[in-house]
Amino acid sequence: MQLNKTLSFVSAALLSLGLAACGDNAAPAQNTQGSAPAAAAGEDTLAKIKAADKIRIGVFGDKPPFGYVDANGKNQGFDVEIAKELANDLLGSPDKVEFVLTEAANRVEYAKSGKVDLVLANFTQTPERAEVVDFAAPYMQVSLGVVSPTNAKITDLAQLKDKTLLVNKGTTADTYFTKNYPEIKLLKFDQNTETFDALKDGRGAALAHDNALLWAWAKENPNFEVAIGKLGEPENIAPAVKKGDKVLLDWVNAEMAKLKQDGRLNAAYEKTLKPVYGDKVKPEELLAK
Repeated sequence: MQLNKTLSFVSAALLSLGLAACGDNAAPAQNTQGSAPAAAAGEDTLAKIKAADKIRIGVFGDKPPFGYVDANGKNQGFDVEIAKELANDLLGSPDKVEFVLTEAANRVEYAKSGKVDLVLANFTQTPERAEVVDFAAPYMQVSLGVVSPTNAKITDLAQLKDKTLLVNKGTTADTYFTKNYPEIKLLKFDQNTETFDALKDGRGAALAHDNALLWAWAKENPNFEVAIGKLGEPENIAPAVKKGDKVLLDWVNAEMAKLKQDGRLNAAYEKTLKPVYGDKVKPEELLAK
């Protein structure tokens, strides 16, 4: 996988397709954003999903290796592999998932409004978000990191004084720097492709995001380096459902435990993340217990 080429493709594809969601099947249904209404709190969401014979899962379209659309218009990535396993266990086929492309800033709204049944978009669990959506058991653990040009490395946040830091709207990086470093000027974008392009274009001195993503991107862009690898406390990446949807939440929790126990979570890592990280990152450093 060549992440820089993938990011460039996704940026162009999303512009031309108007952010339409593409799935593993070529059927137009993969490009729709949810036809079945979301269940209200207490309703049997699983029964509704089974009746529709599909589960709508929100994923990223431009965040390789976690969620992206490949050159053939198919959803790929670590989160996507997990989504397929959930669809297979619930509906008997990995193809019975309708992928709905989401961005960092609208993940909460997609879950709340019922545009998706479940969010699997590299979603960091925070107390603020837990007030408006329900998080299931985590499957990853990450920290914030900062990537910068190799010839102008940012190794200390003090170096960002009077400089511009690039972030994605609605991410933990956005929240962290807004709250803890208000003196640092932030330039915010909706999509990852826009943010990384801004870094390559020199519109910011550095870019802050999850360290797992930055390590992968820097490997494919050798003129940049993750000189700050860990900021703040490690945080969990977890699936999220509509607040109060206990039936679906309980099922997802059971599924997460099953994927960890039977080795399918590790298999998803081996397929999508190990080719990117190699031996630089060990699975136990990222995968939740």
